[in-house]
Amino acid sequence: MMSFNIKAEHPMPLHHQLERAIRFGIATGKLTIGDQLPTVRSLAVDLKINANTVAKVYAELERTGILETRRGVGTFVKARHFEAAKDRDRERELREVEDHFLAEAAHLGFSAKEAIEHMKNRLQKEK
Repeated sequence: MMSFNIKAEHPMPLHHQLERAIRFGIATGKLTIGDQLPTVRSLAVDLKINANTVAKVYAELERTGILETRRGVGTFVKARHFEAAKDRDRERELREVEDHFLAEAAHLGFSAKEAIEHMKNRLQKEK
């Protein structure tokens, strides 16, 4: 079973961290269609977070078609992230990745402009 890396001291809210971790697991193939996720309670205990936070994430991912809950059985991966996510959800997630990237760059002492220039240079090298 995949473990999710959630950090209470991180500036990103816990529910965003967990949602992103689940989406990342699906996108990278660590979680595949049909995989069962831990119960809300067990994941909350493992991550040392509130069960309501886990339930909120599961409900949101179910609403977007990524997870499905089968009453009395559990919560399962329903579709791959890129297959289920709507454009609006994908745009929102990209903004979150951008925010995280810029925050991490700032933590390392780089301005937003420097971080973006670095990415532009990297992209040019990869062409």
